[in-house]
Amino acid sequence: MTNKRTLKKSIKLICEELFAEAIAASLYRGEEHQKNAEAVLFSIIRMQNDFTARISHPEPGMAAKSFYRNLREDFIAQTSELIDQINNL
Repeated sequence: MTNKRTLKKSIKLICEELFAEAIAASLYRGEEHQKNAEAVLFSIIRMQNDFTARISHPEPGMAAKSFYRNLREDFIAQTSELIDQINNL
């Protein structure tokens, strides 16, 4: 298992890439999709903050291995949803 710092960096890098893709998609689509693009950008920022906080404060009473496995699965699922939203901009 990687340490918390590496995990936070990975989440930050993935969120930066998603943010850049969302900005690029919003620039190519035009003004009519601006509100949808802003909502996607805010959700990316919220996701990054949420998962960073979850790494820093694991749930008490839960085994570390299962906690981080669930965290990783939740992150992958939410990232997939955001990628679908970016593609639909």
